[in-house]
Amino acid sequence: MPRMLTPDQIDHFNSQGYLVIDDVLDTATLDAVKAEYSDLLDRLYARWQARGLVPDGTGLNFWQKLLTSYKAGCDWFQPMDISLPGGDIAADTPFHFGPAVFDMLTNPRLLDMVEDLIGAELTSNPIQHVRLKPPAVTLKSDELRAHVTTTDWHQDRAVAHETGDATQMVTVWLAITDATVDNGCLQVVPGKPQMYPHCPQKQTAIAPGLLDETKARPLPVRAGGAVLFHPLTPHASLANQSDQFRWSFDIRFNVTGQPTGRSHFPDFIARSRTNPDTELRDWRIWQAMWQDTRARLSEQPHIPIHRWSADSPVCA
Repeated sequence: MPRMLTPDQIDHFNSQGYLVIDDVLDTATLDAVKAEYSDLLDRLYARWQARGLVPDGTGLNFWQKLLTSYKAGCDWFQPMDISLPGGDIAADTPFHFGPAVFDMLTNPRLLDMVEDLIGAELTSNPIQHVRLKPPAVTLKSDELRAHVTTTDWHQDRAVAHETGDATQMVTVWLAITDATVDNGCLQVVPGKPQMYPHCPQKQTAIAPGLLDETKARPLPVRAGGAVLFHPLTPHASLANQSDQFRWSFDIRFNVTGQPTGRSHFPDFIARSRTNPDTELRDWRIWQAMWQDTRARLSEQPHIPIHRWSADSPVCA
């Protein structure tokens, strides 16, 4: 099969633990995702307006509605996220699973890129999120959610269960808008060290003093591009010092048949060269999988998504 990545790019990923690739998603895919989220926000905003929580939205664009809603204390993050939350799950916990996002997750160029790194039997891992990051000056003083504010230094293997520690996996961070140093792009400490202990403080993050942050490199990428990570590569985000939102998705793929590290959430086969009939091609089935999972988990004791204890000696 022809490769999307060059041998040099594959070598860089294998040695440095990350890769920045431009032009992964085409304009049509980006536009479809933006339109799907615009329709979703319009519905959310209309409900909040009917309850008197936000002012009349006539004439406001997508970004203005997002900011107005955030300042009014209306939570658009969970209704827009492509996962259930790490905390308690109710029977009506909102989330978003639509055709444009599904097409993005199963985009052939994206899958070609991941196939070059871990092979042709690919499962869409359920650890996935949308990130719509407001300008830092607009953030509430108590805002701690990593999907809304800056993300602390961490390793992706560490924010999953131990069952996934040996799994071959790639994180793909997709830029929907340009990600720059000014608006809070990702930064990385190159390499694939051992897994560091993490501490569940304001976010789950590498324990203090273990990471040499002087080696950090920012990773700007244009809209439609991607940053790829090995699950042991330490990374974080910069603060959004611009006057605009920064929008991205982070998704993961693992070798089919290996544990996802979050087995209580649903996964699906995104690509199989040996058995293409097993690939999921209907977004409505994907949505139903998550709806069924929500119903099941809402009736069970909470399952933590992280493994770390705040009373560990390294967290003192």
